[in-house]
Amino acid sequence: MDLCTIDVSRIPGCKVGDEVVLLGRQGKEYISANEISQKAKTISYEVLCALGKRAPRIFLRRGKSDTFEPRLRRIFIPDEEKSISRIDNIIRHCMQTRACNEELGNAIYYEMFETLFGKEDRQLELRSSFRYNIRIAQMPKLKVNGRSNFRVNTRISFKKIIRNDVFMIGCASDNKQLAALFEDPRCEYRWLLGAAKGANLARDFTVDRVRVDKRPVAVIKTEKTARGYEVWCGADFLKNKMNKEAEIEIEITTKQTKQNKMFPVYLVYPTRGVEINFDYRKAKLKNVKEESFFSGRNPAPMITSDKGKFVSVKVSDKEWVFPTSGVIFTWDV
Repeated sequence: MDLCTIDVSRIPGCKVGDEVVLLGRQGKEYISANEISQKAKTISYEVLCALGKRAPRIFLRRGKSDTFEPRLRRIFIPDEEKSISRIDNIIRHCMQTRACNEELGNAIYYEMFETLFGKEDRQLELRSSFRYNIRIAQMPKLKVNGRSNFRVNTRISFKKIIRNDVFMIGCASDNKQLAALFEDPRCEYRWLLGAAKGANLARDFTVDRVRVDKRPVAVIKTEKTARGYEVWCGADFLKNKMNKEAEIEIEITTKQTKQNKMFPVYLVYPTRGVEINFDYRKAKLKNVKEESFFSGRNPAPMITSDKGKFVSVKVSDKEWVFPTSGVIFTWDV
């Protein structure tokens, strides 16, 4: 069921050990999940899910094997056996207590989310109205080496229940630091800048503005730690918003080298309603493409674009998107 045969009899010089790419990039050629899904009359997410668990996931860094683990661990999903047992009990309870009661229905609804995506030592976070606006622009060339980079301005907004009046926005340089940031419940948002040559987290990652319900939240302190660069924010008025839903807005500016020809956006919490906009009109990018991977009831997002200007990915505010979903923008320069 997970094997395939390829006829290479017409390819001269083909031998055992040659690399065969069914999905991805080889030299100047590129086969995307979207391209395969269009021919198969399905969606890109189904193509990616068809890659079975037996196929190893090997991540490369600078041409060398870095790790076999996923970049973003599904730390929010309990072990399979316990999940199945809990889901079975919930369904049985639903059948026994079925009633026209909104409060009971909501309790069962959120308990099922907790079972699927919760973590034993942390209350489940649900988010809604997730908006992610990216504006990428070309920076002036440096006089020293004549190189130029991209400046990326990102505005993130979403609604969630406030748990802390002081919280942190973290920037990691590798997957180990990113995993450590996930373990801190006070970390409201995490960024993986990467360890590119000459990168400096404190210099290349800046939190420009933080607001909660349209009110400004001050940056209290910034510090470098073993888990990366941390920006701590807080305000007295947040104490009155504890355990209530509020809109959080974060604006971030980062620097990206031209060698890095991709920009990923990951959703690691159950989220209702998503809109991701990628504006590249000031960056002179070519062949901009999006690879979306969304899980949920309706995993095919609506894609709109204007060549040379922007690409937009949207999921209705009535639809849930489950972890781990997102989109990766790629391009040529």
